[in-house]
Amino acid sequence: MPNYDRNVVIPGAPVGQTFAADAGLRAHMLRVYNYMATGVGLTGLVAMLTYQFTGPELLQSPLMWVFMLAPFALVFFISARINKLSAETARLLFFVYAALVGLSLSTIFHVYTGASITRVFFISAATFGALSIWGYTTRRDLSGFGVFLFMGVIGIVIASLVNMFLRSSGLDWIISIVGVGVFAGLTAYDTQRIKAMYDRSDDAASAGRKVVMGALSLYLNFINLFMLMLRLAGNRR
Repeated sequence: MPNYDRNVVIPGAPVGQTFAADAGLRAHMLRVYNYMATGVGLTGLVAMLTYQFTGPELLQSPLMWVFMLAPFALVFFISARINKLSAETARLLFFVYAALVGLSLSTIFHVYTGASITRVFFISAATFGALSIWGYTTRRDLSGFGVFLFMGVIGIVIASLVNMFLRSSGLDWIISIVGVGVFAGLTAYDTQRIKAMYDRSDDAASAGRKVVMGALSLYLNFINLFMLMLRLAGNRR
């Protein structure tokens, strides 16, 4: 089982090594959060600029499908090729991905009021922050929840595809409620997993790739949590 408690002093280990490991872990997690926050900020900036310079016609434009599908293709590419990419390339692709998501999310400004988007964003950020801190500090092993959370994501995707044809408001509400629970759990689970992946013996390239993949995981959790909460609490125009 992974050693999630990085603050425990190993008997016989030099105190300096313990402090170095703790400092290295904190620096690693800080880089993950900084990349993730930068990605979220870039997504928001691109979404607002796209909304300001395009009209509601974008919702009916075939180009909208490109904006929606391109991020899916890129995130699969990053995940599949991460071990063969340089840290710099992986970081660049992550920010390109965040910008593409911003293009697709620009449509929410046509659907929901700006005030409700802002309110839900801060609620989502507070929720995400609390769950991530808990995942980082808890001594409970959350690895056993991974399979169930992944199954939950698959179920949400399938139910969402089905509801594209049914257009059931009741089913949409259930999907949103379950989705918030699933991505809340994934936030804590992924934070602990990212913490456990840290290895102070990694070279710069390996450490850089781990930071990018950790930031991507937390970014996806936050964006999905925000979108699902917006569907539940957002005020439509």
